[in-house]
Amino acid sequence: MTPVELSRTVLRAVRRAVDDGELDGVSVPEGVVVAPPGAGGCGDYATNVALRLAGQAKLPAAGVAEVLRRYLVDEPGVAGVTVTGPGFLNITLVGGATAGLVEEVLERGARYGHGDTLAGQVVELRVPYDTRAEIVADTLVRIVATQGGRAEVRHSEPVNLRPVPASEDPAPLGHDAARWALLHPAPHDRPRISADHLLQRESNPLFRVRYAHARTRALRRNAATLGFSSASVSATASAAVAAPASAAVGVAAPATASATANADPSAARPAGASAPKRSGVLVGTGTGTGIGTGIGIGIGTGTGTGTGAGYTAAPLPSSGTDPVASRPSQLTPTPTPTPAEADLLAALAGYPHALRLAARDRAPDRLARHLVVTADALLGFQHGVLPLGDEKPSAAHRARLALAEAAGAVLAGGLSLLGISAPEHL
Repeated sequence: MTPVELSRTVLRAVRRAVDDGELDGVSVPEGVVVAPPGAGGCGDYATNVALRLAGQAKLPAAGVAEVLRRYLVDEPGVAGVTVTGPGFLNITLVGGATAGLVEEVLERGARYGHGDTLAGQVVELRVPYDTRAEIVADTLVRIVATQGGRAEVRHSEPVNLRPVPASEDPAPLGHDAARWALLHPAPHDRPRISADHLLQRESNPLFRVRYAHARTRALRRNAATLGFSSASVSATASAAVAAPASAAVGVAAPATASATANADPSAARPAGASAPKRSGVLVGTGTGTGIGTGIGIGIGTGTGTGTGAGYTAAPLPSSGTDPVASRPSQLTPTPTPTPAEADLLAALAGYPHALRLAARDRAPDRLARHLVVTADALLGFQHGVLPLGDEKPSAAHRARLALAEAAGAVLAGGLSLLGISAPEHL
């Protein structure tokens, strides 16, 4: 179960409690935030929804939490719920949060992160005759479509989409670099049109994103050379990851310019580059022995604590069944991830939220910046994916490869939404 799925599960529990009259006077919120538990918490995720509803319910927050706990423990995919502090709900998932997230990304492939928050809505984009405005609008057509909406672009007044124009023509940079130069800055920032966008070095965010995607493909090729693949990936999931994400949105990805040998360098990095900085949700340490089956990050021991940003889900319809809530994870529970794994998992979990914000705020830069975070996390994680020296491939290696492949699917999908190619080799 991903954070978005869990958020919907908690929201459904609130609705059931209100419908059953156990929370009189409470208005069902539009969304619920879940996040890794803080100090004193436990389980995979925590939420403060009981504290938010206590005033309306005219009950102590702990009392509201206890009501919701009774509804949550019966939900598919929820292994246990504990109330801590003044009324925080701490939720433990079946199979752990890590395995469910990786499985979800691999199953959905290029469609991971798509939702229905704009379902049935028509978003009118009125733009001036300006290159940047037209590129932003073209990108928003695809991003809005991921949330179930339809964007229509017109050159008419009054203009409602006017990003700061570029000071010079970006065309000499080439297709990919030109689009990145116009889409990566926030709409109120003037784009920087320079040859820096073409440099193949760590200081160039576009290079890091495309290089990270190429590394996920190289890891898969090298693993195949060593005789193993990711753990418990079904044929459907494998096809979803292998297929170019651009096909889902009608953006053609050009062929790569170079070919490589059967096995690429397992620890390749631009000359003189240092390991990129990482940002994430969890911090912890752990070791994995790689026993068991399924998409996991290994089974072992470890300790760690974590705090961070939460994720919200759009409200569920008042009737109907959540298609993912009834699908409990069949994967092996996993320990607290290492810092590098946690950074990458946090980036994957946050991708749907980044897509929703980009569509809602008409801001493709939100998606571009999240791709940079994902790429940096992958580049920090990649060196532990393949066996080293005389080490034999194990379940832990297959699980790490599955996580890397999930990152590749997210990077390819995000780049294709921006209209930028995702190379197999770089």
